Amino acid sequence: MTAILKYNSGNIMSVWVALKRLGHEAVISDDPEIISGAEKVIIPGVGEAASAMRHLREKSLDRVIVSLRQPVLGICLGLQLMCASSEEGNTEGLGIFDTPVRRFPAGARVPHMGWNDFISLSDDPLLKGIGPGDDVYYVHSYYAGVNGYTIAVCDYGLAFSAAMRRDNFFATQFHPEKSAETGARILENFLRL
Repeated sequence: MTAILKYNSGNIMSVWVALKRLGHEAVISDDPEIISGAEKVIIPGVGEAASAMRHLREKSLDRVIVSLRQPVLGICLGLQLMCASSEEGNTEGLGIFDTPVRRFPAGARVPHMGWNDFISLSDDPLLKGIGPGDDVYYVHSYYAGVNGYTIAVCDYGLAFSAAMRRDNFFATQFHPEKSAETGARILENFLRL
């Protein structure tokens, strides 16, 4: 069973519907026992970092997430919360990825919203069958720079991490649940891990 983490963010139902379209049942929960016992965990999100982290801490989900050993996928805000910190609300993150999240610089149109392709990809199981010209859908004003965990890079006036991985923790800045066939393939790849 896959658990979709319920916390103070939006877009959770879109992920649930995308998994259902793939023929995969999932449960939406903020129960630490259900999250810990799931075969896979997805941390989706559209929202604001400080209030989302506050909610995770209030439910003790911050400690649960970092202790997980099964495959975990953070999406958009989920990726940002998995980082060390965010400029959004001067927020301390989960620290899974030891990198900061920054706001796009002045002059960049924010949010970065719409379709964009990859400028480079690593050979990672999450990205199996995905090529540099494949488009995915973004909605974000903050980003993690390219770092040692980066497995895919996008350019929006500067290069940033489109996807990252550390051990069993995977994350995408883009929304696979809204990224048509490319996103469906990435979700299928995650479900097969």
